[in-house]
Amino acid sequence: MKADALPLPTATPLPPLRANLTALATIARREVTRILRIWAQTLVPPAITMTLYFMIFGRLIGSRIGAMGGYSYMQFIVPGLVMMAVIQNAYGNISSSFFGAKFGRHVEELLVSPMPNWVILAGYVAGGVLRGLMVGAIVLAIAWGFTPLHLPHPLVMVATIVLGATIFSLAGFVNAVYAKKFDDIAIVPTFILTPLTYLGGVFYSVKLLPGWAEGATHLNPIFYMVNAFRYSMLGISDVPLWLAFALMLGFTVALALLGLWLLERGVGLRS
Repeated sequence: MKADALPLPTATPLPPLRANLTALATIARREVTRILRIWAQTLVPPAITMTLYFMIFGRLIGSRIGAMGGYSYMQFIVPGLVMMAVIQNAYGNISSSFFGAKFGRHVEELLVSPMPNWVILAGYVAGGVLRGLMVGAIVLAIAWGFTPLHLPHPLVMVATIVLGATIFSLAGFVNAVYAKKFDDIAIVPTFILTPLTYLGGVFYSVKLLPGWAEGATHLNPIFYMVNAFRYSMLGISDVPLWLAFALMLGFTVALALLGLWLLERGVGLRS
């Protein structure tokens, strides 16, 4: 008599929340692996660039400028340079990574998977934020070699870096979605991000500007990030801290909703 065939074992599906968290961790881990694998392109250049800024603007020019806001010029520009490095690298990481996924056409595997859109977006944003945090830590370590630093408000510092990196990671995602060629990735950093950064109070106090220029500077979102970070290190700011965080949270929510809408509609992804 032939024995009955034994049923094949079946895998137990993961609970939805655990499955989503696993997918999120997988995307974030892949992004971090990519950052570390090409560390000579992702971590070394900002370290060299910021060292030159500290040497030229902080030491050589700063010694002639004197004090600003009650601190040496070197101490005054450190918060702005750290935020500049965080913003640029968070933006550049996700814009190049996600556009690379589009160009290589493996983003389609994510779109047809059972992962919800928020997991895809959060995974890529996590990679951009982590790169921003790594670069920020490197620049802070370099700055410590040039001038003594104090951290009177560490929680404000961490919150500002995380929010700033999140905002520009989301902005980089939007850029990558709409980009059709690699040249499109470079347009926004060159013509929008860099001017806004230099005009955002990195190298000067807004109080030194004439009235019309000071008013225009208050329309620059990077200005609020730089001042929130400067408050965390020096205890001074040209704007109220609550206003800076309110705007950063508003930008985070607005860009996150835009990113989710773009994924839901498949803009630039399904054509």
